[in-house]
Amino acid sequence: MLDLILKNGRIVDGTGNPWFAGDVGIQGNKIVAVGQLHEDALKVIDVNKQVISPGFIDGHCHSDLMIFDYPHSEIKMRQGVTAEVVGNCGLAPAPFVPSQAELLQSYVQPVLGQTKWQWPWETVAEYMDAVANSRPSEHMATYVAHGALRIAVMGFANRPATGPEIAQMKVMLEDGLRAGAIGFSIGLLYAPGSYTSKEEIAELCSVLPKYNGLFSTHIRGEGNNLLPSVKEVIWIAERAGVSLHISHLKAAGKRNWGQINDALELIEDARSRGMDVTCDVYPYNAGSTSLTTILPPWVLEGGIESALEVLRDPSLRARVREELSHEQTTWDNLVCSTGWQSVFLSAMHTERNRHLEGKHLAEISEIRGQEPAECMMDLLLEEEGRISIVYFHMSDEDVKQVVAYDKSLIASDSLTCDTGKPHPRLYGTFPRVFAKYVRENRILTLEQAVRKVTSFPVQRFKLGKRGLIVPGYIADVAVFNPDTIQDHATFENPRQYPDGISHVVVNGALSLTGGQHTHAREGSFIRAQHCCKH
Repeated sequence: MLDLILKNGRIVDGTGNPWFAGDVGIQGNKIVAVGQLHEDALKVIDVNKQVISPGFIDGHCHSDLMIFDYPHSEIKMRQGVTAEVVGNCGLAPAPFVPSQAELLQSYVQPVLGQTKWQWPWETVAEYMDAVANSRPSEHMATYVAHGALRIAVMGFANRPATGPEIAQMKVMLEDGLRAGAIGFSIGLLYAPGSYTSKEEIAELCSVLPKYNGLFSTHIRGEGNNLLPSVKEVIWIAERAGVSLHISHLKAAGKRNWGQINDALELIEDARSRGMDVTCDVYPYNAGSTSLTTILPPWVLEGGIESALEVLRDPSLRARVREELSHEQTTWDNLVCSTGWQSVFLSAMHTERNRHLEGKHLAEISEIRGQEPAECMMDLLLEEEGRISIVYFHMSDEDVKQVVAYDKSLIASDSLTCDTGKPHPRLYGTFPRVFAKYVRENRILTLEQAVRKVTSFPVQRFKLGKRGLIVPGYIADVAVFNPDTIQDHATFENPRQYPDGISHVVVNGALSLTGGQHTHAREGSFIRAQHCCKH
């Protein structure tokens, strides 16, 4: 007798092959039978010709700390997501050394949020254990994050790492890989990643081949410097002999729209030379990050507290204002090309300014009777640097190009949801793909879209035997109606659950049924099984 049979479905198995009619039988945490089943089961659910697919994988998000506050992961579960990959963009809460703990916490808080308790880990392995012990409803996997490594070893120093410092970072990176991290992530846009040369990064990446680890990167510039930035990470990967994954590929800033095709050509050219290069994309024309990323990189030397000291100095404020007023060649000054009206405040740190959430900086500066750059700097001081923003700087046509690209996978890049108005991708990414790009625009087939959120990310991130509806694979399954699946989260009202996803199975446990969470908590921490090459 089986534990669960999902009957009468349209099985989209994750391979990209056409759907076929059939049933899926589950026993324990495994799929044990696929086809026309006649066995008995403890529970039989007639899905009435809905799609039965592998559970969706959110291959790029920032739920590293949110998972502890919300272990049921209802926001993702109700989108059909059964696993998330964290530690992206060089941002992660581990590893750290106690003397630099506060510096790391202030560094990650604008993106990862903050926990209400002391972090009970220092190493990546201890972080993995802490997540597993929290008994999440979904699976998690992580990278080792460059920002955490560099802060642990040299704080926010804006200088090349010394030989001993690089050696120390390589030891910490290898410790994380040995513990089961899937690879190494870096955020070249963010300090201290922005202070790091391509040669230094390539040297750190030299650890990866031993563990078959993936190099994932938020490139140095996504606007005026898009193409040089893509070339840079391809150079690093080629020199180190590693596989490369480019995070949330986009062309930011109106003057750069259309260059996305040139970026895709760079990837194709690298692949034609035998390099393993892929990317991911989220299905929206706005991004989300910390307001501090608008500042010139030199302001962030020394971390957030040091940046606030800069903003308190009238002469240095004048320098910031001047640099923000014109195009830059050494860093992406997107606000100059896109405008202050494109920068929406999504989450504030204090109650004092909570009423500004959802308003753009041009509007706020007018209300306060200030020049926008001055208004921005004052707000950062008032909020201790902890302001999250939504940034409208992409074209819909460019987003479509990357969504349709056969070497791209779909991921949310979602940030923490503690307060304010988070980017709607937190609640809507995966249903939106099927509603907008499969059903409405028809730039993807149903089977192509499923592959982009199941078997492709599983293969890319080495997440084990999941991502396919195949006997012997882990029973992580999503059931949805392709005719009614629909996101409802908007920029004005982002905290809205989608429709059309009826059942989700995680590790064989029915975790969502009738669209409602069952409170099952059968997720795990997926540790990469690296084939260590001695």
